[in-house]
Amino acid sequence: MKIYIPLDSVAVALGADALVAALEAEADRRGVAVQIIRNGSRGMVWLEPLVEVVSDAGRLGFGPLTLADVPGLFGDLGAHPKALGLVEDLPWMKGQTRLTFARVGVIDPLSLDDYRAHGGFVGLDRAKAMSKAQIVAEVTDSGLRGRGGAGFPTGIKWKTVSEAAGDQKYIVCNADEGDSATFADRMLMEGDPFCLIEGMAIAGLACGATKGYVYLRSEYPVAIRIMNDAVRIAREAGVLGPHFDMEIRVGAGAYVCGEETSLLNSLEGKRGVVRAKPPLPALQGFMGRPTVVNNVISLASVPVIMEKGAAHYKDFGLGRSRGTIPLQIAGNVRFGGLYECAFGLTLGEIVNQIGGGTASGRPVKAVQVGGPLGAWFPPSLFDTPFGYEEFAGKDGLIGHAGLTIADDSTDMLAMARFAMEFCAIESCGKCTPCRVGAVRGVETIDRLARGDTSAIPILTDLCNTMKLGSLCALGGFTPYPVMSALTHFPDDFARSKEAAV
Repeated sequence: MKIYIPLDSVAVALGADALVAALEAEADRRGVAVQIIRNGSRGMVWLEPLVEVVSDAGRLGFGPLTLADVPGLFGDLGAHPKALGLVEDLPWMKGQTRLTFARVGVIDPLSLDDYRAHGGFVGLDRAKAMSKAQIVAEVTDSGLRGRGGAGFPTGIKWKTVSEAAGDQKYIVCNADEGDSATFADRMLMEGDPFCLIEGMAIAGLACGATKGYVYLRSEYPVAIRIMNDAVRIAREAGVLGPHFDMEIRVGAGAYVCGEETSLLNSLEGKRGVVRAKPPLPALQGFMGRPTVVNNVISLASVPVIMEKGAAHYKDFGLGRSRGTIPLQIAGNVRFGGLYECAFGLTLGEIVNQIGGGTASGRPVKAVQVGGPLGAWFPPSLFDTPFGYEEFAGKDGLIGHAGLTIADDSTDMLAMARFAMEFCAIESCGKCTPCRVGAVRGVETIDRLARGDTSAIPILTDLCNTMKLGSLCALGGFTPYPVMSALTHFPDDFARSKEAAV
């Protein structure tokens, strides 16, 4: 009897480890031989812990499973009260286009044999037979853009580093996934770590880099363990070595270290503050050497591009947003989790059809796209296609593709204040618009909360100053949630002084 139980952080938080112990005890009591494999999450958070039992027909899902449901797994599986049927046939799974996440939830994350059996290292083997320029061209032609938020063309960044002069070059993976409603990086590292390793090795070949680092946030203990184990296994198998080696570095939890130059400072053992540009990290990055800094999903998308070709990847999407994007759906939503699909679905399709609307059953009031510093979109903008330029045209941003859904009971003034306060707390203090502007912004929003509507133009001017004057995304993006809340939900800001008191 073969059973899959996720080691994913969400599943563990919901009792997956206890289920493993209970299953082993029940199997021992019944004298049944059982093989338990810890896999990644399929992304259906509302069903976690999702246990899968291998049958002749395929993998049968049961969830959300509790300890009381364990004995039933040793009886008539079809009669089990938590039976879901074949996991691959569930609507959530069938509707996706899984390229980057094709193996997550399917394989044993630390089995090289499993990884190879599901297409692993095909892309790396192909890259080894190509020149640096050919690899860079393949990634460029695919249309892959940075999945960490900026949306910068990955191939252009690689080309800059590849052609830069330097006796030592580096590949740095930004795994400091600090935005709320984002968990794709974590899920990929926990569920398919060799995919990230392969992507970084291909980047090393393309750029002439022999050393790589994964900068991983300390709040992800499972991902840290899995990535360290995967690097060790890959090194022992000869996948990593003198040609390209890598190591895992753990950050201390500063949000600003998600910005690439702050991350590089932290990686060098310095205080995590933003560097002025120029010079660009591509020319003078880690230790002053040419450095590629890419997000987890950007690097993990490279193996499938190299395996299937640029044209195959580019065939998905719309406009300048090519390939697939892992949507991370969270907040007040009925079906939350990770859903990988091609760019181009409308925001309304994502929220209402994939997400199933709100968990509370109340009407959707707004969706914040792009983390805590993303714009709030009202239902009137739900016809916006999910693409970089399409969102920018509506004064929004895709960012890391995290979506936070809110119902009609949400106070948008409070949400705007949270964004400003978040910036004030997390600012590295490098530049005045962020360090001072956020503090003044909180004070100005508090004036609005007290009914002083004369503060609205002050808040607008302050946001414009932050947007134009901040050195990094933290101060520059904070105006997005504030201004979108003010623009689309003016009634939440137009409070009388009497009502506020």
